Amino acid sequence: MGESSGALRAGAFAMAAPERIDRLMFAAFTYKGEGSPTLAKRAEQLAYYRSHNMRTRDRDMIRSIATRDRPGTSDPAVVEALADVEMQFGDQMPTGTYLDMTANLPVVHPEKVLATVLLARGEHDGIAAVPDLEEFFNKLPNGDRQFIILPGTAHSVALAINRELFWHVTRAFLTMPTPIVT
Repeated sequence: MGESSGALRAGAFAMAAPERIDRLMFAAFTYKGEGSPTLAKRAEQLAYYRSHNMRTRDRDMIRSIATRDRPGTSDPAVVEALADVEMQFGDQMPTGTYLDMTANLPVVHPEKVLATVLLARGEHDGIAAVPDLEEFFNKLPNGDRQFIILPGTAHSVALAINRELFWHVTRAFLTMPTPIVT
């Protein structure tokens, strides 16, 4: 399972080692980034991402993950707890994922993802438009796949006030019986 940039990494691993993946969850994933207001804004900094290996990730940036798309959809206490833990490691992080999302998409090619897939998106996620994800979903070669849009959530479904919806579909996906006939 990967969320946001972690979804890109999980997808890259699934392409590189398909024999090691049985079920794969993408949350807050982006395919080509088409129609994404967040990525359009982020692309304004493309020259910076190309010339710097690190970028700032301070407490306000962490908070923005939960507030940029639809304020009120994430639990502020959970976001603060996340920021408390993350800030222990400093206020810098590698720029690579932002560069990938603004200049190198797609990095995950659906036809190379052979596993059973659950693609979960928040209703108000500004990083991936529904048509972008539908295109990815429709190109997945495994017929055992699901695409779900979680109501009242934005980009970070794991931090959402409605995160129990995310954990419910996760549990259901991971415990679903293997089809007898395919």
